[in-house]
Amino acid sequence: MTAHLEKSELNTNARVFVVSLWAEDLPAALHFYRDVIGLSLLSHHKGRPHFDLGGAYLVLLQGKPPASPDTLGTRYPLVALALIDFEAALARLQAHGVELPWGIEAGEGLRWVMLHDPAGNLIEIVDSGGNKSS
Repeated sequence: MTAHLEKSELNTNARVFVVSLWAEDLPAALHFYRDVIGLSLLSHHKGRPHFDLGGAYLVLLQGKPPASPDTLGTRYPLVALALIDFEAALARLQAHGVELPWGIEAGEGLRWVMLHDPAGNLIEIVDSGGNKSS
């Protein structure tokens, strides 16, 4: 038997609070998210770096990332980060020699890049700052 909730019963105030990514080389991942992406490093709760995502947190966990199934050859990021200063983010990525395999992509009024972090996680950086293309 499947329960059906009426729209008034749904929790429409839910939001993402924590995103956790695994990294075998934790210092390299910490450097990447702090110095290359430019996220604000908060604390190291139990040796796990926490970054501020504007009301949510990115937590880096020591260890091997779990294997993810290939979803019909699609590329879908584990996390997408919306950054206000997209151009500065691109400059930092380029200054650190980060490969952008698909370059800058655009559609539906947004621009983004996808890339792999040092642990091999596919992440996306989205322009949220008003320099939109159509």
